[in-house]
Amino acid sequence: MKECIVITGVGVVSAIGCGKADTLDALRSGRSGVGPVRYLETSLKEYPVGEVAMSSAQMAARCGAPATWPRTTLMSILAIQEALAEAGLRSMEGYSSRLLISGTTVGAMDLTEKIYPEYSPDHSCGACTDLAALFVGGFDDATTLSTACSSAANAIIYGANLLRSGQCRCVVAGGSESLSNYHLNGFHSLMILDRQPCRPFDANRAGLNLGEGAAYLVLETLEGALNRGANPLALLSGFGNACDAFHQTASSENGEGAYLAMTEALKRAGLHPSDIDYVNAHGTGTPNNDASESAALRRVFGDNMPPVSSTKPLTGHTTSASGSIEAVFCLLAMQEGFVPAQLNWHTPDPACIVPASPSTGHLKHVLTNAFGFGGNDTSLILSAYE
Repeated sequence: MKECIVITGVGVVSAIGCGKADTLDALRSGRSGVGPVRYLETSLKEYPVGEVAMSSAQMAARCGAPATWPRTTLMSILAIQEALAEAGLRSMEGYSSRLLISGTTVGAMDLTEKIYPEYSPDHSCGACTDLAALFVGGFDDATTLSTACSSAANAIIYGANLLRSGQCRCVVAGGSESLSNYHLNGFHSLMILDRQPCRPFDANRAGLNLGEGAAYLVLETLEGALNRGANPLALLSGFGNACDAFHQTASSENGEGAYLAMTEALKRAGLHPSDIDYVNAHGTGTPNNDASESAALRRVFGDNMPPVSSTKPLTGHTTSASGSIEAVFCLLAMQEGFVPAQLNWHTPDPACIVPASPSTGHLKHVLTNAFGFGGNDTSLILSAYE
């Protein structure tokens, strides 16, 4: 029982809403938050993005933090506050061995860009996490993971392993990432941004749309959660991470890293591929990623492909935060019994899977993928708590 990890609270902020209620409504209706740049001061305004529909000042007013703080930190605070409230741990008081684990890559780059070429140590990735932990209060420690687009998913794995080893009693794990020029210009230099809303797995896909957001999960052992009278929302039943180191930014043709991550997650969960009811794909919309992920999915599931969809046309690619944001999407889909819509898919590509149409039904086991540069690939499996 001590090794059974449960989720007792979640919080989420993204382009489709601030909080679970707005997020669920957008997922159900297929309402996208991808659109023209509104808040980021950039010369690349021709590229649509998934911005959170609040200025930094509005975020600060909503959570009570200083408006001068990094956008990454402000989004973290909003999501952490919601997750703790749902878990009945508003301030983490009365719970020993409490840890915040956050995945991010750009940190406070939005502030650094305003004072460049000067630099502040308060703008580092770790400083953003520390600020959030101090503001929310009650954490014994905080740490930051940065493995590109698998960061938040790896934060969840790290938290689960700390719980399983008995080193922590409660972990808040996830990630936060804000848009910045460093961010946008970097992906532009790789020539993988789409001037239109992204089209994962479509034959005419041309790249990704960048997004921003944050999401955190409160993780506890089942024993600990039940002892304090908490209501488990779901099980973190399986997870896997692999690094095939194929290329600095590209994925291998056969999707080796993705395949290893998914099969490891299934093995840890004690599940067969046929047990998976839905896959939330990494599905960025780039020609390379979608073909590689499709190859890996076909290796894992063969002719018995479960419903697969990418939610990135709704939010944009939230990079380091995507693993936790999409884990929350999967949790909501499980609770409400529906497969999230995949927008913008029109033309089949023989190299890619065919995304599922929106549907309803009982989802017992769902798998979500988060794949990072360098082939650092992570898969999580969430299972219904019964």
